[in-house]
Amino acid sequence: MRKPRATAATSGPDGLASAGDVAAIVAGTHGDPFAVLGVHEVDKGFVARCFVPHAEFVTAYTLTGKKAGELSRRDAGGFFEGRLSLRKRQPLRYHARNAGGDWWLTDPYSFGPVLGPLDDYYIAEGSHLRLFDKLGAHLIDHEGASGVHFAVWAPNAKRVSVVGDFNEWDGRRHTMRVRRDTGIWELFIPDIGAGRPYKYEIIGPDGVRLPLKADPFAFKSELRPATASVTALPPAHQWGDDAHRNFWRNADPRREAVSIYEVHAGSWQLHDDGSFLSWDELAGRLIPYVVDTGFTHIEFMPISEHPYDPSWGYQTTGLYAPSARFGDPDGFARFVDGAHRAGIGVILDWVPAHFPVDAHGLANFDGTALYEHADPRKGFHPDWNTAIYNFGRREVVSFLVNNALFWAEKYHVDGLRVDAVASMLYLDYSRRAGEWIPNEKGGRENLEAVSFLQRMNKEVYGHHPGVVTIAEESTSWPKVSQPVDEGGLGFGFKWNMGFMHDTLEYFSKEPIFRKHHHGDITFGLVYAFSENFVLPLSHDEVVHGKGTLLGKMAGDDWQKFATLRAYYAFMWGYPGKKLLFMGQEFAQRREWSEARALDWNLLDFRLHRGVWQTVRDLNYLYRSRPALHARDCEPEGFSWLIVDDSANSVFAWLRSAPGGNPVAVISNFTPVPRDNYRVPLPIAGTWREIINTDASDYGGSGKGNGGAVEARAEGGSISATMLLPPLSTVMLEFAPE
Repeated sequence: MRKPRATAATSGPDGLASAGDVAAIVAGTHGDPFAVLGVHEVDKGFVARCFVPHAEFVTAYTLTGKKAGELSRRDAGGFFEGRLSLRKRQPLRYHARNAGGDWWLTDPYSFGPVLGPLDDYYIAEGSHLRLFDKLGAHLIDHEGASGVHFAVWAPNAKRVSVVGDFNEWDGRRHTMRVRRDTGIWELFIPDIGAGRPYKYEIIGPDGVRLPLKADPFAFKSELRPATASVTALPPAHQWGDDAHRNFWRNADPRREAVSIYEVHAGSWQLHDDGSFLSWDELAGRLIPYVVDTGFTHIEFMPISEHPYDPSWGYQTTGLYAPSARFGDPDGFARFVDGAHRAGIGVILDWVPAHFPVDAHGLANFDGTALYEHADPRKGFHPDWNTAIYNFGRREVVSFLVNNALFWAEKYHVDGLRVDAVASMLYLDYSRRAGEWIPNEKGGRENLEAVSFLQRMNKEVYGHHPGVVTIAEESTSWPKVSQPVDEGGLGFGFKWNMGFMHDTLEYFSKEPIFRKHHHGDITFGLVYAFSENFVLPLSHDEVVHGKGTLLGKMAGDDWQKFATLRAYYAFMWGYPGKKLLFMGQEFAQRREWSEARALDWNLLDFRLHRGVWQTVRDLNYLYRSRPALHARDCEPEGFSWLIVDDSANSVFAWLRSAPGGNPVAVISNFTPVPRDNYRVPLPIAGTWREIINTDASDYGGSGKGNGGAVEARAEGGSISATMLLPPLSTVMLEFAPE
């Protein structure tokens, strides 16, 4: 048990606190309250001093209930002190009384510190990988009492206090102990438990009281618009997902089927009154739907705490707290476990690129630019009016790296999709000349951010095998998904933004003009294996006036549906993992809004149901055919069959992998059926049609080849003559005898 060292320096010869100390404690301006309050040795005996506003009388007791002494009121504001009949230093309880009644409280200043010298060492070094066990609010038993230990980093503050409903939000009552070597302030407050709102009251270096701050390490937060942090029990969920986690620990995700359903938890479905579903309600609806539709993963847009609904979670103020919008943190743990038991992985959108400047958040946290750069040329993001993390500060890097580890450990998430990586990598991102500061070598690369991303990826992959990281990176930065020891950033995958841009541009053209844009489709294969790619048709494509994927397709309504089905099959046959934003799997007609649920009634209509059935069948084929997924990231798994038929806007290629039959993917992107069309194939024999997006079951015209084609060897080559349905993609699988 750690004891506070004896401190009687502020006492007079009679053992009484100095008048200056008393006044400073009552005013809340004392820089070291532990030197005054609590139990102190004086003349081989002990005195107790406490600050109890509203009290007129205070009696001291040991934790076992033995009376230890009467304390005298030195100041009407509530400062008491007196001698104790104790033989050894120990924590105290006080019985306080006034004309209106009485109450009990345990003295936080009679307890020793919780953090130790090893914590100081690793925190100062920036190598502490369990900060989430040390900082924030933790319910603990300490020196014979139960309560909450609070710890927060604020190295430039003159004073930091814990305030909450347990002390009338009075910053004078629970001023914290500063650990000078690290700038960590800590305090154990007995007799409070889970569910108590709190914030930090911070006096900055200039003596000015800042707006109350939420805890950067809060594990639970109040429901917006309230912004306080909330004390919370540690996660108590009993996990049952060993089979799922063991599979991914031992798998190479590049060679597994990964088909991601991107979800905004606040608008996938809503209650009839417009309120959010809880995590348990989402588990009961979303998980079965994802299983039925055939996706392998759910990727949530940010679910950490954020104050503003229209930010979709990208303006996060509580990186360690699942948003209170959907219930208690344990509810999210139950959701992840339920998904895992159903064979579904859960990926979180993670935002280390920037943070909002809300007064209760990280901005100007201790009265200085602590988490952000002071110079707006490095510390302010013009695109989002947000602050940018100071990646050159080891404590900030440690805060973010620990957060990535936290979600993997505490909530068993399967991956982190890292938002806006390009904005982190370039110092001149969205800035004109003179608005940015070159790096130490005179370049535009943010070397500190590069180092942070490499460190984060090394720690995640090193401590949590089976968890993947995915970069949203829109430039040609090299080796994003290459290992750090090979000069890469260390991500597992990278979003292929070029695929999304080029293909959507192509399909927005009227079919008669597509022959002039043939290269929009073929160009992507030039770089398709330079990274481990995810092909994203994400939320970014269906907001801010961009409409929907269905609306982007050219032509009349029939052509739009046919083209969208053909596009999906083209994408599922294209090398790379898949991602589709919610609602696009059934051809949502209205642009997505976070303020309303998806238009689920559309599934009652044949054409919309046909798109959903197409996606469902594509997911089944993708997962069940190694040729379609096992070499998504390797050029050996892809070869062109038809690359230059721009006149007919026809494309064909072969997908192959060890352990599976080859699959040919043939797309006709005009509304004209092509009869007797010759398609080169590598093997003579029967090729079975495994999907045809023009099938009548999907809402198509029903044209096809009777379920199979025959490839024959003629003149030294092998080919099949077949019908290419209009605006369609057909997949053929070799069917050996």
